[in-house]
Amino acid sequence: MAVAGLALSSTSNRALGAISAPPLLDSKGQRIPLGMDNFAVRAFGMKGRELVDYAASLRLDTLFITDIAAFGTQDLVILGELRRYAQDKGIAIQSGSWSVCPTSERFKKDWGTAEEHLALCIRMAKAVGSPVARVVLGSREDRKTPGGIQARIEDTVRVLKSQRSLAVDSGVKIAIENHAGDMTAVELVSLIEAAGSDYVGANLDSGNALWTLEDPLDSLEKLGPYAACTSLRDSAIWETDKGCKIQWTAMGEGGVVDLKAYFTRFAQLCPGVAVNIETIGGFALEFAYLEPGFWEVWNQKPAAEFARFLALVKRGRPVPQHDGGNKEMQKGELERSLRYCREIIGLGTKS
Repeated sequence: MAVAGLALSSTSNRALGAISAPPLLDSKGQRIPLGMDNFAVRAFGMKGRELVDYAASLRLDTLFITDIAAFGTQDLVILGELRRYAQDKGIAIQSGSWSVCPTSERFKKDWGTAEEHLALCIRMAKAVGSPVARVVLGSREDRKTPGGIQARIEDTVRVLKSQRSLAVDSGVKIAIENHAGDMTAVELVSLIEAAGSDYVGANLDSGNALWTLEDPLDSLEKLGPYAACTSLRDSAIWETDKGCKIQWTAMGEGGVVDLKAYFTRFAQLCPGVAVNIETIGGFALEFAYLEPGFWEVWNQKPAAEFARFLALVKRGRPVPQHDGGNKEMQKGELERSLRYCREIIGLGTKS
């Protein structure tokens, strides 16, 4: 089967379909949907129906399109047609976009003001039948901006509140991601509570938790009760002379995060929330927490929280780096992750 340049061998199809582990049930006794974030295979440049076809070929439950351009259109009528196309193939679409913090280093004016951008995200989510509109604040660079991350949180909250009525009337929950080292779990919870947890939740990202020097399990405990959607992957971590390096990996290939424990707790904390895989491999990023000045942009981190992070560092080992932009590398990491989630964890609703 070939989908938008992606060829699945019969061997791959058999492997992706084999479920060795018993189904993991959430706290409501339901199987946990399994899906993909389109960013995992970004090098292919697939849009709209191409992404739906690929997700269907993998027999997924959900397709998380987190980039407006990847829809191929902003026309609400055409997006409604995409929703029906996906439904016919058994795929539920979740949707999102990027920064809605007007003072973030990552904010773009491609979609107008921050308020206009968020409103567009909500309207598009409603059109494709998505219960969530995922957006982000920014990245770790925002911790260095005037006023630090707290000022950026306050700016984001103002934008969120401006679109509360639209979100509520549309039946769409705004999901803010812990993104690229911008906010710790505690900081993201403070943003959600300040805006209003009735219409704002979290897009839970396990890989990004490490970029704020948190054990993903610890981050899950804090963000799980607020989770509306996910973008998940595994990670490797190891010591360096300056601190540590972190490299995102396919599920089951990082070596330090106890994924069985993670998903057991996820099932308890996040009933009804799909697991969307967003693999972003290839590169290692150094966190020089032993160097002077590193902690200047961080609020005081609880000793127990940092100790749990350091425990991961101590038992980690380096992994090979590769070209993360390579199509086959991206495809391979995603499909190996889905296989692991099905066979080892017991995720997904389709046998």
